Amino acid sequence: MIPLREAFDAASFGGKAVQLGEAIRGGLPVPDGFALSASWVERLVNDDAGALEELRGIAPLLRQRVAVRSSAVGEDSAGASFAGQHATVLDVTPEVDAIVAAVREVWASGRTDSALGYRRRMGIAGDPQVGIVVQRMVESSAAGVLFSRDPLSGDDVRVIEAAWGLGEVVVAGLVTPDRFRVTRAGAVIERTPGFKDLLIRRASVGGTEQVEVADDRAEALCLDDAQLLALHRLAEACERVYGGEQDLEWAFEDEGGLFLLQRRPITVRGS
Repeated sequence: MIPLREAFDAASFGGKAVQLGEAIRGGLPVPDGFALSASWVERLVNDDAGALEELRGIAPLLRQRVAVRSSAVGEDSAGASFAGQHATVLDVTPEVDAIVAAVREVWASGRTDSALGYRRRMGIAGDPQVGIVVQRMVESSAAGVLFSRDPLSGDDVRVIEAAWGLGEVVVAGLVTPDRFRVTRAGAVIERTPGFKDLLIRRASVGGTEQVEVADDRAEALCLDDAQLLALHRLAEACERVYGGEQDLEWAFEDEGGLFLLQRRPITVRGS
């Protein structure tokens, strides 16, 4: 268990943790947190007293709610994306019992029939080794995904899908998101409103809740030109740090601005 910015070893902490650590070191706007190695997670879920004591040791540093995300070894590699396979537990209260429960949920998600079937299809051998990322929770006003190149057509334009609230409504396909296309010069060439009649937000007691959205707001674009430019620049920065084509999850927070939540290589391409 180490600060996220110190995660270098993908075989121990998983590719997601290592990529986010690299992003922090590269000056990208990633919420800070911790990386939990797959072996340490195994100890915790098996009630190892030492691992639990170590978690209690960092508890004073967790003064705000956190997001607990999978970072399995082999996840989000150049050849495979486990997007949607592994659990993310949002808005976890900064208490040891709550964090342990969230870690157990994420660990178990790596062993579902769906996740194991995906591993077999991708030719990933061995038992799942689930590292985990614990990050400050971002209370987003709008969030979504960005592809630095169109993942279906292969066109050299940025594709952005966005909705109100937390980005899980986009990732899980719960709404029809707004869609934007932006050239590599930063010019917006498409603004297509979706129908975002549902949003997910933080609940006052911890966790999240779904809220219905009025029709006029559901059909209103959730990003303005300044935000689209900020996303374009984030894509440029990720290309400088990582190279290659980017599949990003991001969020705008009213107080904190734009955050990069996850990054993986684009692994899906149309003909």
